[in-house]
Order: sequence, then structure tokens, then C-alpha cells
Amino acid sequence: MAQVLRPPAFAKATVGKAPGQDVAAGQRPRVIVTTDIGGTDPDDFQSLVHFLLYADMFDVERLDSSPYGPGRREHILQVIQYYERDYANLKTHASGYPTPAALRAITWQGAIESAGPAGFDRPTEGSRHIIAAARRADTRPLYVLVWGGIDDLAQALHDAPDILPKLRVYFIGGPNKMWSVNAYNYIEEHHPGLWIIEANTTYRGWFTGGNQSGEWDNTAFVTARLAGRGALGDFFATQLKGTVKMGDSPSVGYLLGTPDDPSQPGWGGRFVRVWDRRKTIFDRLTTAADTAEAFGVVEFSLPIPAGMTARNSARMVFDGRIPAPATNDGRRLRFRFSPRDAKVWAYVIESDVPALDGQSGQFTAAPPPPDRFSRPSARHPHWWTDDQDPAAAEGVHPGAKSVSRWREAFLRDFAVRIARTTRP
Repeated sequence: MAQVLRPPAFAKATVGKAPGQDVAAGQRPRVIVTTDIGGTDPDDFQSLVHFLLYADMFDVERLDSSPYGPGRREHILQVIQYYERDYANLKTHASGYPTPAALRAITWQGAIESAGPAGFDRPTEGSRHIIAAARRADTRPLYVLVWGGIDDLAQALHDAPDILPKLRVYFIGGPNKMWSVNAYNYIEEHHPGLWIIEANTTYRGWFTGGNQSGEWDNTAFVTARLAGRGALGDFFATQLKGTVKMGDSPSVGYLLGTPDDPSQPGWGGRFVRVWDRRKTIFDRLTTAADTAEAFGVVEFSLPIPAGMTARNSARMVFDGRIPAPATNDGRRLRFRFSPRDAKVWAYVIESDVPALDGQSGQFTAAPPPPDRFSRPSARHPHWWTDDQDPAAAEGVHPGAKSVSRWREAFLRDFAVRIARTTRP
């Protein structure tokens, strides 16, 4: 039987709570974390330190390494080594902290490459364990915190669609959605009933805006409150030159609140129901005069040139660095992309077919118009995303102020948690 990290007794949260925030006794969230730690975002190291300091609050089911760059299971294990050095002190503060050995036993390697155009490829350890956890006899929902690509979740839903009612997903989207757009597109089209928070910009409130003065400054906080506090604090301070980012931590803050209702305020943000028409399909090459929704899905459906066969290849490359491989269905070539910023995006086709190679274009990603985001989607009844109200924005980041407003509270509580690594 798969091991589940369940402390012997639930300890009620002691965090300084936002309105309505609480974790009801007896309702410890079951949690899976899937992370691209060690890959393109070193802030995942910071977020995993943060998560482990709150691990006494959850039933930790799995820790999963997800795609991108060099990130692997070994990078999760690296953080667990620092946790092990602090464990003797941590457990004097709460009985619920899982042992380092137990954490290692539930750490797995998920997908290494992003899913192809279909949105799924083959089962991984990560996808299999999502399925196993969701099918376990437990009436509580299973929270899946996606800090990297959403590929393992897409694979799990493809292989076992029956698990959907049990899942509650908090997806740190934005750049992660851009890199795993095929998996995201598959979930959105084939599993619209999924309960999911898609935080494309709200998460930025963890390190942008709010009170940044004095010790609450992103760098000053690390120096004043984290460095020198146990092995975890010292390790945190080595990441990103000792500057707070930990952009995945809002998913943890969310679970410390009222996780059954994303419309309520809390450390992980406040969200609104998603709207329709977030996907734009172009049947031609475009110019900057053509628009699509920022953080939506853009698909180019182009005719297959004469002489192109299944042995040929083609891909679009956006901004000179983000590849979108084509799928050839025998009638059209399809390239898929998710623009992570509202701006003009340039692209060029790279192909071994001369008629395609070097073709280029642009399009403009823009915020959705009010008449679109003000109408919740009937097709996606449990899908939530960033509040588009300008009052909730932090600069150009919609919804981020719903996190940054709690900056002092969640950082103050983080400081209390890191102090547990030292002797009482």
C-alpha cells in the first residue's frame, strides 16, 4: 500500500489569518506538490522550504518532479536533506512534521519532457501516483499544487478520467502554462468540469507590491528573518541572491485559508470564475494588428504545403526561444502557444520544408475585454482565475493585489515558522 504522510493528530493553524481564514479541525488537506524545482525557476527551492515548514498542517501524499530544464527528483531530495538537519527542532514544536525518511519515500520523478501536441504522451511515476492517491478510499478532496508543467496531471486525467471529482488543483500558470500549453489545452477541452484555480498573475503578489519597506523588503527580509535560522533558512538565503520570490507559495497560503471557496480572500489570493472564448485560432500567418487574449491559448492552423509528408517537421518559435512543434493531422498543421504577457509576440517557422522554413509573423496579446471576463463560463463551472478588476491589480498583474495585501501577515508567519528550526 502506498505510504501517506498523516500525522497522528491535527494541529489547528496558528497563522495570522485573513478574513475567513482557518483550517477546520479534522479536515487536514491531502496534498500533492508537483514542481519544476531545479529547472528554470530557482524560486521553487524557496517555495519547497516554505512548504516543508508548514508540512505539519497537511497530509502530504506525494512530491513530484515535473518537466523543464535540468529539474529532477534529486532536487527535491536536496531540500529534504536540509529539512532533515532541522527536523529534531521542528518536531518539538508540532507532532505533525513528517520524518525525512517518509518524505523521501513519497518523492517521485514525473514527466521529463513537455507533452506533445495531443497534450499527453505516456504514464509517468508522477501521473500514476496522482491516480493512486485520488482513487484511495478517502472522502476528502485531493489538492494538487502545480508549480511547474501541468503535464503529469493531464496524463493522469487521460489515463483515469474517473479521478476528476476528487481533484482540487491550484496551478501556478503564466510561464508554466506557456511551457505546458498542450497539456493545458487537453485538460481544458476534454475535462472542463475540473475544479482548478489557474493563477496566471495573482501569484506575483507574493513578491510584488504590498509593504516592501524596512524588513519587509524582499532582500531585507531574508537577511533579517531567514539567514542563520537553521539549515533551511540558510539554504533559502542562497537562492536568487538572497531575495524573496517563492512564487509558488501562494498555493500553500491558499490551503491555510478556506480552500473550498476561491472567491473568498486569503493569502493565496481571491479568484473569479473563468470566462469563455479564451482560445484564438488563426488560419493564416498574422500581423501585430491581429489580437488574442493574454494567458489564453493561441493556435495557428495552416495548410500543409505540397510535398510535405509525415517524415518532415516544422515548429514555430516565439520570441526566438519558445518552440511550438506542429501537429500534422493530414489536413492542417497546428501550432499552439500561450502568451504569458500582454505585448506583441513575434514568431518564425523552422522547418525542413522550404515552403515553410523562415515564414514569420506577429500577433498582439491583450487583456480580455470586460464584456468577456464579466460572464462566467457555463462549460467550466469550477474553473477559477485571476480577478480582472483593476482594483485587484498590482501594476500590470491582474489579481496580484489580492495576495500582496497580506504581505506582512504571511511573511511574519513565515518568520515564526523558520524560527522553529532553532532550539526552543
